[in-house]
Amino acid sequence: MKAASTTAKPARPDRDHPGGTQTLHRAASIVRLVAARNRPGMRLTDVVKFSGLQRPTAHRILKGLIAEGLLTQDPESRLYSLGPLVFELGLAAAPQFNLSDICRPSLQRIAEKTGDTVFLSVRSGHDSVCIDRKEGSFPIKTFTLDVGERRPLGAGASGLAMLMPLTDEAVQEIVRANATRLVGYHNLTVPALLAALAHSRVLRYAWNDAHLADGAATLGLPIINRYGHPFASITVGAIIGRMTETRRAEIVSILRDEIDLTEKAVRNPNQP
Repeated sequence: MKAASTTAKPARPDRDHPGGTQTLHRAASIVRLVAARNRPGMRLTDVVKFSGLQRPTAHRILKGLIAEGLLTQDPESRLYSLGPLVFELGLAAAPQFNLSDICRPSLQRIAEKTGDTVFLSVRSGHDSVCIDRKEGSFPIKTFTLDVGERRPLGAGASGLAMLMPLTDEAVQEIVRANATRLVGYHNLTVPALLAALAHSRVLRYAWNDAHLADGAATLGLPIINRYGHPFASITVGAIIGRMTETRRAEIVSILRDEIDLTEKAVRNPNQP
């Protein structure tokens, strides 16, 4: 069952972003908010609610973003969605952010070895964003994530994997920022998320069997960059009946081997 989501941190107090910097921060926050609800679109009332901005301010920024092509508004439904400029900028930036290209062979091998669906996600602020997906041969598929889908970190194994290596202080900051959004994921609460994180740390891999889809389970591991920060994750999703402890151990072993290759490629991009 798909979970509705919103995104982006609430707008910070004005003193943190004086002048033009404040406006830029607000505009970027709204773009992230709309990106999280891009498929159905987002109402002005929801932008106001989740951005923490006053209605006139939010409306003014939305009009500016539409004028620049960063957002569009459906003339009938009045819902906001991402504009054509976002797509164009993404194409221009793609050669510099080629994690999908680096990981594609690994994702394919994992899908072939496990027979299940494999997801590649990256961290974006307090969210995780799915950027690639490979299907295995098992006839019952578990599509718990769509490519381009954005979720709060911790609402699923992909985000849990990226939270695992962080300090408790960093985790608390992220969880506080996302607290009001978690309810959209099977009524996930902050205590439940923190319990899932603690359990994942004991297991030494991210594990989620409750907060995404009925009858599905997902496990995963983080990808660490050259600076020691978890910036992405690879996860495997399957029906819960396939995720026995023995099989989970097998999948984790496969993931570790492929993530080792990925981390070497990320840390040494110029080496063949």
